[in-house]
Amino acid sequence: MRESNDDPQSPGHQGHHALPDFCSAPVIFALLVVGAITVTVMWLAPNNSHGWRGYSVGMLFAQWLALVIGVALCKLKPLLQRLPGHAPYAGVWLAMVAIVACGSAAVHWMDGAMQMQLLTDTTGDFVQNNTAITALLGAAMLRYFYLQAQWQTRLAAVTQAQVAALQARIRPHFLFNSMNTVAALVRVDPAAAERTVEDLSELFRAALGEHSTRDGTLGEELGLVERYLDIEQLRLGERLRVRRELLDLPADYPLPRLLLQPLVENAVRHGIQPLREGGEIILRGHREGEGILIEIDNPLAGTPTPGGHGHGLDNVRQRVAYRYGARARVQAGPVDGRFVVRLQLPGQASHARTDR
Repeated sequence: MRESNDDPQSPGHQGHHALPDFCSAPVIFALLVVGAITVTVMWLAPNNSHGWRGYSVGMLFAQWLALVIGVALCKLKPLLQRLPGHAPYAGVWLAMVAIVACGSAAVHWMDGAMQMQLLTDTTGDFVQNNTAITALLGAAMLRYFYLQAQWQTRLAAVTQAQVAALQARIRPHFLFNSMNTVAALVRVDPAAAERTVEDLSELFRAALGEHSTRDGTLGEELGLVERYLDIEQLRLGERLRVRRELLDLPADYPLPRLLLQPLVENAVRHGIQPLREGGEIILRGHREGEGILIEIDNPLAGTPTPGGHGHGLDNVRQRVAYRYGARARVQAGPVDGRFVVRLQLPGQASHARTDR
């Protein structure tokens, strides 16, 4: 059953004007970097008369303002996000300009009160120059954040469409083979036929999206893989051999639904079925630092089957990249006469999109 579009955490609800997470380290780092670059460019200007002392003071001032802006926007985001249309970004821009204007005036007053003589401009010129620079740079940064949010929204829509297509797609040959297996077992082994129907029902629930497109867990996904392998074991018999080397995997690790099962299905379809003698599929998995490593290893058939491994792998790569970001890796290819798919997923603290 699909979730309602009113979910406040869904990509569609976050909409076109969702503000960036000003409480996050990447955004704070971006503010610090922009401040440092601005001071450096101004110091390198040909008509600049300030030496290293002026550069150091300017850098300290810019970094202080960047931190103040980051903290203030972090606290103000819930209020600004309630504004309609483009008003949240306009509110952020005005807040940045106001903070810099007030901060510049306060620093200039402190410089005069303490007689440090670090600033040579008048209060008006100092505040005006800093405010103008902030207005221009702030507009450019917010434009960048806005375009990034638009790109992420489009990527989320494409990813959800791909997940929906995957969930709606059940290979006819698998369905027909499974039903034939059930029909053959009804008379000779009714208990096995009943288990097969139950396994099929669970696979169909996941494939048709009864549990929604949100994350499941590694334990649930491995359960679907086992149900699928049980069905194929009845059909292929001794031709299908499975070795499980799954060590110390966290069952509650958040995992996109139907991520592993299609890879195992590819391994059976392209690695076991074409071989008369069958072969062995190896499922490996263990913790790797704070993350996990999973491998699906199958024989390489002499004659490639139509479709190969490529289409499903592309879908998995895109879903993993969207869900976990750049720290995740999906590698696939021949290794010592076998085909190995290797998934390296980051630790739970690094999950980029826990709401997807």
